Amino acid sequence: MSEGISPSGFDDAIPTTSDGAGCHGGAATLQTAARTAGKSEVLDRYARDYPKGPHDQPQSMCPAFGSLRVGLRMRRTATVLSGSACCVYGLTFTSHFYGAKRSVGYVPFSSETLVTGKLFEDIRDAVHQLADPELYDTVVVTNLCVPTASGVPLQLLPKQINGVRIIGIDVPGFGVPTHAEAKDVLAGAMLRYARLEVEQGPVQAPATRAERPTVTLLGEMFPADPVGIGMMLEPMGLAAGPVVPTREWRELYAALDCAAVAAIHPFYTASVREFKAAGRQVIGSAPVGRDGAAAWLDAVGEACGVARTRIDAAKNGTLSAIASALAAKPIKGRITVSGYEGSELLVARLLIESGAEVPYVGTACPQTAWSDPDRAWLEAKGVHIQYRASLEQDLAAFEAFRPDLAIGATPVVQHAKERSVPALYFTNLISARPLMGPAGAGSLATVVNAAMANQARFDRMSAFFEGVGVGHAAGVWEDTPSDRPEFKARYAKVQAALRAQEEAVGA
Repeated sequence: MSEGISPSGFDDAIPTTSDGAGCHGGAATLQTAARTAGKSEVLDRYARDYPKGPHDQPQSMCPAFGSLRVGLRMRRTATVLSGSACCVYGLTFTSHFYGAKRSVGYVPFSSETLVTGKLFEDIRDAVHQLADPELYDTVVVTNLCVPTASGVPLQLLPKQINGVRIIGIDVPGFGVPTHAEAKDVLAGAMLRYARLEVEQGPVQAPATRAERPTVTLLGEMFPADPVGIGMMLEPMGLAAGPVVPTREWRELYAALDCAAVAAIHPFYTASVREFKAAGRQVIGSAPVGRDGAAAWLDAVGEACGVARTRIDAAKNGTLSAIASALAAKPIKGRITVSGYEGSELLVARLLIESGAEVPYVGTACPQTAWSDPDRAWLEAKGVHIQYRASLEQDLAAFEAFRPDLAIGATPVVQHAKERSVPALYFTNLISARPLMGPAGAGSLATVVNAAMANQARFDRMSAFFEGVGVGHAAGVWEDTPSDRPEFKARYAKVQAALRAQEEAVGA
């Protein structure tokens, strides 16, 4: 290798100094640099797999958190990040805040090591040091924005070292829209590696093997849901298979060795591609509510060649239990639903079957074929569905529909509570409970009804704090400040001129 030239020729890809590029260069600058540095193929694939929406950058956390969390939850898996120190700090902080109990490896860089190719060599050396088969089955290396934009060629890492698998992925914020889809980036890469291993010969048997044909479950879910799904499948002679993303490597083999795949979360495009390459049929939607469970059991039974009598037997036992559970815990009120988990449409279905009015569902994830059954059912009920919803769209829906309860991400919850409307954080309070089958029916009613019952408390608080001011006048004043919109307008023009100047320089 010539001194100063990297394996992919990314010596002049992107500056990382104080000239305004690097992390803060903007999505367009980073995209251009990444393509110049040889990353066009991966960016084109991400553009096809994860089409973007009204916002160029995610309006939630850094997308790499999703793939990081998948790796940290897998046994015998080491995780290494390559990115700016501030990004790595934020990601490790967030991962440990959410319960990760393992260290995250980090390969630091400078402008010199980045543009000369030394960073790639440092990553390769770190991987060789980590690849201990006594400790790990897999080492996952993730490029964040700047290394991706600079073309750091993780694909040139060895595929295995001392029997330890090496997987390199790019998860830039300018290429992967949400952290939910970043989970698919790593899950898909692992499935591909495992599928190729299976094609080459015998592999390690899973710790436990089902005696009946299995249905692999695609998408993270509440721990009780796979158990409930298994109970619904049992009358058809089927069993619930592994949940992808898996918790250990050999579960990937069991996931591929299935009768069918249930895309419970519908945005796992790369993972679906690997299952289809393995000859597996993929089923959309999920057994949520009575209608959802009926349609899903029909689809699974047909995909797996189950006799109609056995499908009907499974439906008879499941549907009556779901109907009873829904009737026992009704929900009355208007609710808007939004979030970035990918299960927003399923939650809306369950709320509607519980008796709630749901005029709007916003999801940060894209529309796919595997969410179409849910989309069609909801639209038939008059629900407006916003795929790739921006925060502004979720807030506009709140103002338009004036719900009795708002379910959404933190900014939506904050907006609702500022207007004295009860609200629930989707990830912590809705996703953290069963949704599938009889166990899921009625599971939302307790928390949802309790939240809506708090309206009187919001009204009392609003009355108590009436007159203290809002916005620029928040607080108690002897002389209440006056709004000065002319100053805001003046500095808005200055900011617009600066942006136009920067764009002209970038062009």
